[in-house]
Amino acid sequence: MAVTYMTEEGYKKLKEEINTLETVDRPAISKQIAEARDKGDLSENAEYDAAKEAQGLLEAKIAQLKNLMANARLINEDAIGTDFVQILNKVTIRNTKNNQQMTYTLVAESEANLKENKIAVSTPVAQGLMGKKVGDIAEIKVPSGLMSFEIMNISL
Repeated sequence: MAVTYMTEEGYKKLKEEINTLETVDRPAISKQIAEARDKGDLSENAEYDAAKEAQGLLEAKIAQLKNLMANARLINEDAIGTDFVQILNKVTIRNTKNNQQMTYTLVAESEANLKENKIAVSTPVAQGLMGKKVGDIAEIKVPSGLMSFEIMNISL
């Protein structure tokens, strides 16, 4: 699996999620399996089959998250500047066509959350902004065509 860059906060959240899955969800599913097993014939027991399937999905998710964690590289936030757009910067951009302003924080893929205005550095918009300075115009190809954004501000 490829290296995943993340912040210390993202790493802690990932660790907490794995802990919750292992200490809360795993025992709950084991209990469901035991209860379903106590109901008799396993060959025709839909509850048992559903619980075993849920257990398989849970174990797959735990394995995926542990793999992500094993390949994680923490980003040194002290080394991040605001001279040009880079990961962990908060960037205010202005759409040159309608003058609408938006502010996004560029984060690793595993920490992206549009509700919090955090976009992954792998997205077309973030890729188009990377390396630009305040005042630069970023021409970004999106599914609906070409969009132009002016970099208004770069902060941490």
